[in-house]
Amino acid sequence: MTTQENTHAHEPRLNLAKHAPEVYKAMLGLEMAARKGLDPVLIELVKIRASQINHCAFCLDMHTKDARHMGESEARIYLLNAWEEAPGYYTEKEQAALALTEAVTVLTDGFVPDEVFQRAAGHFDEKELSQLISLIIAINSWNRIAVTCRSVPGAYQPGTHA
Repeated sequence: MTTQENTHAHEPRLNLAKHAPEVYKAMLGLEMAARKGLDPVLIELVKIRASQINHCAFCLDMHTKDARHMGESEARIYLLNAWEEAPGYYTEKEQAALALTEAVTVLTDGFVPDEVFQRAAGHFDEKELSQLISLIIAINSWNRIAVTCRSVPGAYQPGTHA
């Protein structure tokens, strides 16, 4: 299937921002509040990792572009899906955040293990940890909106969205 054919095979289902503007505005508010005090690079790594797990092409397109725009290396973006096998590419703090991202994103596996939470708590103070948890919740919500509404990836320009 060519790129042109693939574009037509995946049409958006619904424009949530248009039909539920109050919800969309509230989501943007959550997004902005959750980001406060967190490192912008860490924010993008968390968003990319959650979007990989949730199979959200729209968010992957957006956040990999934003990460590159901020100067993130291609290697760190490519290896993010296997970050545990590439620890030399990520700081201990980033690894703790990625482990927490995975645990919060995949709640169907049970719960957020104490050791994962404690690992993150060892790198983030309580305010930062609260912000990180909020960020993970926000990107999971965005992923679910984009996947359900079939938001089409590709057109996003870096730096034009929160």
